[in-house]
Amino acid sequence: DNAKIPVVEKPDTEHRTLQKILPCDKTGHQREHKTKTTTMAAVVSARIFCYRTPSLSSSTRSNKLLFLLPLLIHPTSSFVTKASPSRSFTHTARRSSAMTVSTEDPYLYLEDVESPESLSFATSANEKCLAALGDPSKTDTYKRVLAALESDERIPHVTMLGYDQGDMLLYNFWRDGKNPKGLWRKTTLSSYQSPQTQWTTVLDLDALAKSEDISWVWKGFIPLPRSLDPMSGEEENETSGRVTRVLLQLSRGGADATYLREFDLITESFVDHESDEAGFALPEGKTRARWKSRDLLLIGADVGEDAMTTSGYPRTVREWRRGTKVEEAPIVFQVEKTDVSCSQYLSDERHREAGGMYEVQCRSISFYNSTYFVKKEPSDEFVKLAVALNTEVSFFGKWMILLVKADWEANDNGSERTFKTGSLLYVDSQSFLDFSKAKDSGSEEAVKEAAAKLDYNILFEPTTTTSYAGYSSTKNYLILYMLDDVKEKLQFFKLGEGGGEFIHVGGDDEGKIRSASARGVDSKTNDLFWFTTSSYTQPSTLYLADATKSNDSNGGGKGDDYVLSELKSLPHMFDSSNLEVKQLFATSKDGTRVPYFMISKKGLVLDGTTPTLLYGYGGFEISLGPHYIATAGISWLERGGVYVEANIRGGGEYGPQWHQSALKENRNKSYQDFIAVAQHLISSNVCTPQKLACRGGSNGGLLTGNMLVQAPDLFGAIHIAVPLLDMKRYHKLLAGASWMAEYGDPDTEDWEKFLQNYSPYHNIDSTREKYPATLLTTSTRDDRVHPAHARKMVKKLWDLGEGKEWPVYYYENIEGGHGGAADSKQEAFMTSLAYDFMWRALTCSLTSKS
Repeated sequence: DNAKIPVVEKPDTEHRTLQKILPCDKTGHQREHKTKTTTMAAVVSARIFCYRTPSLSSSTRSNKLLFLLPLLIHPTSSFVTKASPSRSFTHTARRSSAMTVSTEDPYLYLEDVESPESLSFATSANEKCLAALGDPSKTDTYKRVLAALESDERIPHVTMLGYDQGDMLLYNFWRDGKNPKGLWRKTTLSSYQSPQTQWTTVLDLDALAKSEDISWVWKGFIPLPRSLDPMSGEEENETSGRVTRVLLQLSRGGADATYLREFDLITESFVDHESDEAGFALPEGKTRARWKSRDLLLIGADVGEDAMTTSGYPRTVREWRRGTKVEEAPIVFQVEKTDVSCSQYLSDERHREAGGMYEVQCRSISFYNSTYFVKKEPSDEFVKLAVALNTEVSFFGKWMILLVKADWEANDNGSERTFKTGSLLYVDSQSFLDFSKAKDSGSEEAVKEAAAKLDYNILFEPTTTTSYAGYSSTKNYLILYMLDDVKEKLQFFKLGEGGGEFIHVGGDDEGKIRSASARGVDSKTNDLFWFTTSSYTQPSTLYLADATKSNDSNGGGKGDDYVLSELKSLPHMFDSSNLEVKQLFATSKDGTRVPYFMISKKGLVLDGTTPTLLYGYGGFEISLGPHYIATAGISWLERGGVYVEANIRGGGEYGPQWHQSALKENRNKSYQDFIAVAQHLISSNVCTPQKLACRGGSNGGLLTGNMLVQAPDLFGAIHIAVPLLDMKRYHKLLAGASWMAEYGDPDTEDWEKFLQNYSPYHNIDSTREKYPATLLTTSTRDDRVHPAHARKMVKKLWDLGEGKEWPVYYYENIEGGHGGAADSKQEAFMTSLAYDFMWRALTCSLTSKS
């Protein structure tokens, strides 16, 4: 709930990045390098109860997915439903002979988002849904979930924006029952460390929404770095400066597109764009902005013909000077219209020994492939970096840090060795710029001379069970996140003397089933960091920690050498005293070992009668992992159910290769993995198909949509949230074109070869007499994954299922964006609707007709 860094819109990402259930947003800004995410079932609890979105200045985890991603949410199949005594099920994932895929679409009119016909369809469907399922706001589930979302005992995570009389100024965005849209407020570190923190309101979003008659939704802010602001007061001493200006990002109803408005933190008011100060302001759009100085922005915005790519993101970067028209600002960087996006930003490393000021241009050719251009001095020319297209680049002091996403051969990297996929390297930035310049020149002699000066160092190299999951930073330390069979480990590396090579100084010996987030308090001046831990059944605890004390630390959430004090802790939001967490493994169709986590009562009786909820995502290299599941705990586990998260291929649990093994024509492997976990639960007598539900959103909605059409006899209930479903037209709808590197291009032979096989919209079996109870949900204001995916699927199911046992329900929230809800009441409403629906379906308390 802190400042969100607009990054890349994938269908969904974060764990530290869960920006409310995405496909993804690809903008190519400097990224927080932590690519882990949580499940949609825990979106609310993860976002509210665990720290998720640190500001860019606090660390560098890869949020690459953020804005481009679809969320977290199946084609046709048949199941032999008569179980043997061992309850083994034979699954045949195939399209029925009755299903000839037609490209004619009688439901195209539902793609007009706010046409009278579309809105009438949504309104009528909502009324029909609530008439059948009841009003969620009248249920105990709703009341409990809302109470948790608005609890005053939530941890108010903060972002440090400078100093006031030597005390740190901390900012927090907070929503509760009295302030449903939220308060942006501030305090000091000394007050924050006290039991009763004293807050001062900076901006009342409810009051602003009322006065301007716009349903504003907070989307974060972009601070003017103190080092770029002569008014910050930082030159006096390092603990006297403060951030004086920010660019606020406000969304109308929760959409990804935002209004950009400059805000003064000294006067605590908007800077009027028509005043003498000429505040920066832009209307609604998928704008990308970074400060270059107090009076100059690097801006990507929809300001004229061909200003946006076919994916709907900025195609140009302009240098926009205060007091001038953005349309007249000079273009300093431009990419092809068919690219995904472009961006330009400063990476200021001057506060670290031997560090410099790097200016970076990033051309995002596809969702995963980017070209970087870098310079260190304003008078220098940009140099194209000689890295593979899918490499991720960042800086720390004088070092360039490279995350290798494919084997980097010796003849390409200038060394005598090949670096494995998933490795994290660092190299002297000037040496690598010289090498890159030499390669670009085409001179073999120049390349040989520059290569001789390269000295690569490895921070992390993957094994068959371990993968890199990102890093955070303080002034002098890198804190690396690693996964070992999806269990997390932290490792600490200290910058060497004079800004020299990193030295490993401590960390966890073993992986833990937990979530841990380390975030620098003020990485410009010190090595303090906010340290947050949680697990599936343990609420979040926030500590103040010191990386200098990490030497020979053994990790963990309590008693760590680096922990200075416990600051805040979330109380238990559900009764977990009799619950246990197990990691288990299923075997997929091709023999791949697929991990999953199961949360259940201790001593669970394996008689197949327990309602079980299976959640998955499987895309965009986003990992699922432990996090406090407050909403699932309240809505499912306390009722006696079993909750399961599947770590299927397409995610990032075992690094880039785990993701790449399920791209495009291999997407079926994600679905086979998910089916394997479902079958393992059934063969283990945890549940039967009639007692098994599945849930997913965004890209996870494509997953569960495929479960509906590929494996309908394996589930008793399915929730498909903010989904992609029409894979013939997904690339023509909103941000869909940016995801073709993940799914394929339907305008090519990809459609006939594989895409049509996992397009749920085209694989509904009209010969079936029965489908499992299914709920589809979306948002009218979702401008990432088009609501037409869900609308058209529902209308087609209703029309083809006339007179059959196809219980299909649909609810479209008018606000909410890709997250599906714009405030806590809407979140509680949508959460209760979904969980109550699934529970009733598995316990035979639903009507059989939609």
